[in-house]
Amino acid sequence: MYSKRHTLIALAAALCLSAGAAYAQKGETVKIAWIDPLSGLMAPVGQNQVKSFQFFAEKFNATNPAGVKFEIIAIDNKLSPAESLNALKSAIDQGVRYVTQGNGSGAAMAIIDAVNKHNERNPGKEVVYLNHSAVDPDLTNSKCSYWHFRFDADTSMKMEAMTTFMKDQPGIKKVFLLNQNYAHGHQVAKYAKENLARKRPDIQIVGEDLHPLAQVRDFAPYVAKIKASGADTVITGNWGSDLALLIKSANEAGLNAKFFTYYAGVTGTPTALGTGSAGRVYQISYNHYNMGGQMQKWQDEFQKKFDADFYTGSVIHIYTTLAEAMAKAKSTDPVKVAAALEGLKTKSFNGEVEMRKTDHQLQQTLYLSVWQKTDAKNSYSAEKTGMTFVPVRTFEPYVSSTPTSCQMKRP
Repeated sequence: MYSKRHTLIALAAALCLSAGAAYAQKGETVKIAWIDPLSGLMAPVGQNQVKSFQFFAEKFNATNPAGVKFEIIAIDNKLSPAESLNALKSAIDQGVRYVTQGNGSGAAMAIIDAVNKHNERNPGKEVVYLNHSAVDPDLTNSKCSYWHFRFDADTSMKMEAMTTFMKDQPGIKKVFLLNQNYAHGHQVAKYAKENLARKRPDIQIVGEDLHPLAQVRDFAPYVAKIKASGADTVITGNWGSDLALLIKSANEAGLNAKFFTYYAGVTGTPTALGTGSAGRVYQISYNHYNMGGQMQKWQDEFQKKFDADFYTGSVIHIYTTLAEAMAKAKSTDPVKVAAALEGLKTKSFNGEVEMRKTDHQLQQTLYLSVWQKTDAKNSYSAEKTGMTFVPVRTFEPYVSSTPTSCQMKRP
């Protein structure tokens, strides 16, 4: 009897401890190291994005299913893979278990490799990499990692959607490809040629050029090449100053070609677009300025607080899915959270999203929007220009989803 009674007491105590451990993360602070540029030509993009992470940390700290508090530790990587590794080491030394980065797939590849090695050598101190914007498809194909999760749509997904729209535009006959000379730019050109050849073989690629990342201050020579080629359309994956300065040069040179872009809503570019680009510049993305509902309220609040536009919607995806995964895992341990993130489906600002288990690539709705004047229905004024991006086509996740060659190695 004595033995049985003590066994029951011990079992009850164990259950209490188990329940306490399961919910130990309530109120816990989860530090996320943000590793991206805060200096150089791309600094305005980084500054906007770190504010975005901090702004939404505040929103999700007020209420999230895991009951945790998010804290952002910002580290300038100067857009350099080497500096990104130094930043990662600094973050790990501070006990940070979650890192986020997105500007530059070269830096992303360096981080994936370093995180893989760290986690293999340091069991019990694993780190998870939350990729908000680095879109080279290789990151979830040949370079895929169990510890890496991408919340943006990759280059191939965006090009699949973009060219699905372009194939139905009879006015598009001659295309020029201008991109940054690094992994992302190469992939934009590659997938543009493959998709157009498959969907509109009559379209001619009349020119192709690559330029150094974040170094060109005058795009007039590149614009002259585009004009000389007779192109009626330009496809570019450029972002930040590389797109703003390109558009500025195009407008000054009177280039009337259409531009199909990935990042025309990013800091500085809306101002460069001005009124002269109305109806000629398109953007493929997982969000746009005029989505309505809660997203519209957040955008308006962000603009009022920072005098800047919010455009990195993947920040919301990260907080939404991370909090749900922590609640599901009943833990903030990266090993348990990574397992809970796999295959996770949830509602976000652009409908249902799914973190595909096969390769950790988020599946989500994409939108093609065009630059035009604001109106009653589309009233958000980008960078207070009186202009905005208006959606012209919505692509459900199954339309833009692309296959993966990932052979995931799970711990």
